[in-house]
Amino acid sequence: MTPGRSTLPRRVKLHMLAMAVTAVVAIVANPTASAAQAQAAVNAGPYVPSPDSAVAAMLRLAEIRPDDFVIDLGSGDGRIVLTAAKLYGASGFGVEIQDALVVKSNASAREAGLANRVRFLTQDLFQTDISQATVLTMYLLPDTVNMLSDKLMAELRPGARVLSHDYPLAGWIPEQVTVFDDEAKEAISGVTHTVVYLYRIPAKVAGTWRATLPAAVSRQGLEFDLRQQMAKVNGMARLGGREVAFQDLQLSGTELTLRVRLEGEQVAVLRGKVGDGRIDGTVEARGQVLPWSATRLR
Repeated sequence: MTPGRSTLPRRVKLHMLAMAVTAVVAIVANPTASAAQAQAAVNAGPYVPSPDSAVAAMLRLAEIRPDDFVIDLGSGDGRIVLTAAKLYGASGFGVEIQDALVVKSNASAREAGLANRVRFLTQDLFQTDISQATVLTMYLLPDTVNMLSDKLMAELRPGARVLSHDYPLAGWIPEQVTVFDDEAKEAISGVTHTVVYLYRIPAKVAGTWRATLPAAVSRQGLEFDLRQQMAKVNGMARLGGREVAFQDLQLSGTELTLRVRLEGEQVAVLRGKVGDGRIDGTVEARGQVLPWSATRLR
């Protein structure tokens, strides 16, 4: 858990500089080292703990449940994963490059009777398999956060929540942002200003879909084409061969909401969960709430 360069105290900046020099010297001394070894020499930043208020904000924003699996990248003393397990009944693991902190975190898990549900690993976060996470948290340097962007999209399942303390993911649209001041943070990072960003991994909905609507809603066939840039979706519908514009399109993880005008002034609101080539949910129209589905054509 690491704050950004612009807010780091001088002692932390000096520590970072020392780590960088050590890494460069190691590479120069052994120019035949592999790219993987060179990458492994790079530390994501010095250990700076998240204040308890930031931990609470992250877990509250994530709406942690007992069936969640939480992964914390740069887990420090393990407080995020331990708190998620202790207060919310979740399981998970933390990844930290400093072995002493990993030993401390695992000891804390044993003392709290949580070792059967949480564990901590001395590991390179870039090489860690994160696919099991339903919730992923991080407090890392801004550059490191954005270096992880492709990995998060590639490995996390649709609907997984990603929470970043202080630094946003460039190009991502947060679902929620919490901003507050915490006096305890000043001693840690030199500032009181705290921001927590919540993102949700979007399902892949781009393509052409054919919907099956209840006869009570419409007897005309509905097809729609969707284009997608991360969580941002737009497109066009065809109702009985007639093109109609969506009044609203929203995607939150695996939950898709479409608002489209039917015959006359009638508006239908279609809500559904996106699965493997299917959408299943309910349509609200003509004063009724009925089931509907759609299949991906291409």
